[in-house]
Amino acid sequence: MTQPPEGNPTPQPTRFRVRQKLTLMVNRYEVHGVGPDGSEVGLWAFAEQKRMAFKEQVTFFSDAGKSQPVFGFKARTRMDLGATYDITDPRGNPIGQFRKDFAKSLLRSTWHLTDGAGRVSLGQERNHGIAIVRRIWDFIPVVGDIPVPFLFHFDFALPDGRVVMSSTKKPALRDIYEVELPVVDGHPLDWRVGAAMAVALDALQSR
Repeated sequence: MTQPPEGNPTPQPTRFRVRQKLTLMVNRYEVHGVGPDGSEVGLWAFAEQKRMAFKEQVTFFSDAGKSQPVFGFKARTRMDLGATYDITDPRGNPIGQFRKDFAKSLLRSTWHLTDGAGRVSLGQERNHGIAIVRRIWDFIPVVGDIPVPFLFHFDFALPDGRVVMSSTKKPALRDIYEVELPVVDGHPLDWRVGAAMAVALDALQSR
């Protein structure tokens, strides 16, 4: 099993896959490493949450047995559409943060992601047209109750336009996201920060 990057990231792009599994009572997220050929090379993190519970805090563990926490994210305030979420390591030390830009998200979902070095990237839905259609879909009687059939993808870029993270939703019965963290300034984004953001894009997208 290939283990997730530790310590100083290697100067190679980081790729992983987020799988969401829905059950009657809980939502499950699995983060799997992805090899050069696209195959999964090991479980990096696992999170489980009761479906009716608040989503202001999510803890990721190294395995489904929840024996060892790896990282997590938590909102500074509850039930706030523009809340800031802190990403922390197992000891509670901050390694990043993110927040949704509620005003801009009315037309195109927009997030602000900060890494451990303080770099801020802007994340938006890749296709502006689909973003608009998704919003219209939600307001159509009857149709709005049917899950949106359009895939949505996100790119996070620094002010100079360099992409630090991309999340691509795959066509599948269950939600699957292909995430890539390119090398920028000599190293990729901390995979834990990227995984937290990727899961939040699914879990908090309707907020």
